[in-house]
Amino acid sequence: MRVELNYGRRTLPVELPDDISVTVVRKPSMPVLPDPVAAVRKALQKPVGAASLDQLARGARSATIAICDITRPVPNHLFLRPLIEILLRAGIPAAAIRVLVATGLHRPNLDVELDELIGDPWVLRNVRVENHYATRDEDHVLLGTTATRGTVIRLDKRFVEADLKIATGLVEPHFMAGYSGGRKVIAPGLAHAETITTFHSARFMANPNAVNCNIEGNPLHEEQLEIVRMLGGALALNTVVDEARKLSFVNFGEIVASHAEAVAFVRDYAEVPVKRRFQTVVTSAAGYPLDRTYYQTVKGMVGPIDILEPGGRLIVASECSEGLGSAEFVEAQRRLIQLGSNEFLRRILLKSHADIDEWQTQMQLKPMAVGTLQLYSSGLSPAQHALTGVGSIDSVRSAVLASIAASGDPAVAVIPEGPYVVPFCRS
Repeated sequence: MRVELNYGRRTLPVELPDDISVTVVRKPSMPVLPDPVAAVRKALQKPVGAASLDQLARGARSATIAICDITRPVPNHLFLRPLIEILLRAGIPAAAIRVLVATGLHRPNLDVELDELIGDPWVLRNVRVENHYATRDEDHVLLGTTATRGTVIRLDKRFVEADLKIATGLVEPHFMAGYSGGRKVIAPGLAHAETITTFHSARFMANPNAVNCNIEGNPLHEEQLEIVRMLGGALALNTVVDEARKLSFVNFGEIVASHAEAVAFVRDYAEVPVKRRFQTVVTSAAGYPLDRTYYQTVKGMVGPIDILEPGGRLIVASECSEGLGSAEFVEAQRRLIQLGSNEFLRRILLKSHADIDEWQTQMQLKPMAVGTLQLYSSGLSPAQHALTGVGSIDSVRSAVLASIAASGDPAVAVIPEGPYVVPFCRS
């Protein structure tokens, strides 16, 4: 049997013997919108829990549109121009319209990469497109502290001070916040480093409700909703794409209500019930752009842990064309190797603020506690592989056969789309 895993800009074909039992876990067939641009325009005219954008824009003098960074396959080329054209027709000057890349603590997107991210030269010619820099104090304003957990909230003033605040993004499973998009584009997307390192600290990450596909009692989600209230509200344009990255759903409106509607839609596809657990699970890091770094690859490791039999093997394919990730993440991985899982976790649980990007290393501990992790990657050097803390393999097929031989169980689960699909064991 031949399976193809999302890998880089293409796929990674894996030939598996016909005498093993392969369960391919993927989304049910999703609807695809036949005219995506028309669907976007309709969404802008018929919003969720708000007036139409042209009505809202008539009384506004400025607008900031937050977009996700290059690590997310958001179809910006479909909606940015229609959105901006409405703002212009309503009388907002082009000089008062800004597209702000919600980088969080990721690196900025510049030059050719920015062209790819925006996807429409018209947008780059007509309005300002800028990056968020979480460590620039002067770019942020203090909104206060959250009532329940005391998180200090500082947000990018270019968003806070705009008359119209619009977050855009992709709604998909997220291994910390339950689901991405909506409120998450604002925080951590446009938050100061102090805010991000607080609610990405170990005490938040260790909460049992801070998991994939769950927003009930999720401390990150609750903080994000409180931040929206402190901000005085915002608007959102939410998208959902199918496995081929075609637009399946789009809506627009009040940020909390519209995001909830998008989550309700995507749940039926992204959360996939599986009848058993497996000694051998094969997955990906979703391909480009998510699998550019090992940092993002951790999401692919966390996604399938509910169907991994304790003591089993989780085999992950990720190109990692840009290497491990940030210098801060590399340092966190180095500490994990030096200290071991238990001591690494003990030390970070003592801190009120996380070190930048060490939360991803903490999340890697979750699948490591369940089974053995193995990574196929053509983009990492041997020295970089050593810092992953997981096994290195040269062939997915050989790793699968070795796992079957070790466990004696010929059943294998394969998740081609990686973390965009979250399987749950429902025996």
